[in-house]
Amino acid sequence: MKRKIKWALPAALALMASLILPPAASADTPVDERLGVPIVVYGANLSDAEKASVKESLDVDDEAEMEEITVSGEDLGKYIKDSNPRARMYSSAKITVTDAGSGLVIQIVTPDNITQVTSDMYANAMLTAGIEDANVDVASPKPVSGHSALAGIYKAYEASGGELDTERTDVANDELSVATDLTEKSGVEEQKVNELLTNLKQQIADQKPATKEDVERIVKEQLDKLQIELKPEDRQLLIDLMDRIRQLDIDFGKWSDKLSQFGQELNDKYGDKIKETLKDEGFWQSVKDFFNKLIDTVKSWFS
Repeated sequence: MKRKIKWALPAALALMASLILPPAASADTPVDERLGVPIVVYGANLSDAEKASVKESLDVDDEAEMEEITVSGEDLGKYIKDSNPRARMYSSAKITVTDAGSGLVIQIVTPDNITQVTSDMYANAMLTAGIEDANVDVASPKPVSGHSALAGIYKAYEASGGELDTERTDVANDELSVATDLTEKSGVEEQKVNELLTNLKQQIADQKPATKEDVERIVKEQLDKLQIELKPEDRQLLIDLMDRIRQLDIDFGKWSDKLSQFGQELNDKYGDKIKETLKDEGFWQSVKDFFNKLIDTVKSWFS
């Protein structure tokens, strides 16, 4: 009997570990031949040591194949009007184009160093710019606002074969600036800012306002709905931004579906407050049930 217990308990524990721990990843991520290889874009002002740090953060060595490019201040002019060609670029990113309909998955892998822009702000701006399906990791070796990563994402997306409308990328940059201003200067919570922008764009897509006055009404309705109070100048920033979005050359019917999907993802993320597997009550209940059964089984060995 002792011999039986001696091997059975370790075996049970090994089984438990296999349920909790993910399978070991292979050394290299396979290349999806339909969609192309991941593209890593580095900020042009990174030192050699900083670039090495970014490579590690973005798990570059885990990719079987990839393409590496650099984004500089001069690239900003292509995507953002009246930008500074001498801007310092440190934010970097890895973008992997995914199947149509898969949506956007944005991960900031160095959260302490991207100080203003959140993953949801990136996703919202990317939808405005016309990027709908991709996995993106963002990193910086030092604390930065994170704004320049968007230009790098645009450049990497085009390098992967995607096409972007520069008017949309410029509006998306405005959107990112407004989002961070509302969070940093007006004190609106990040999740509320993202919900507000998503709802506003959804209403623009659904109602197709014909005038700036119509846009102003939509902005007022959504601010009241979310109980957000803004100074007149911040409210005007939103109105001007949404008026620019109203005038973009966008298939608003298709865009509405994308925004609905993104809005549901925001609701799941912030409404339920449960996104990670380790916080899932059903998961931990199954763990508890497993151990209860394991204890009962061990007890039966002695009965």
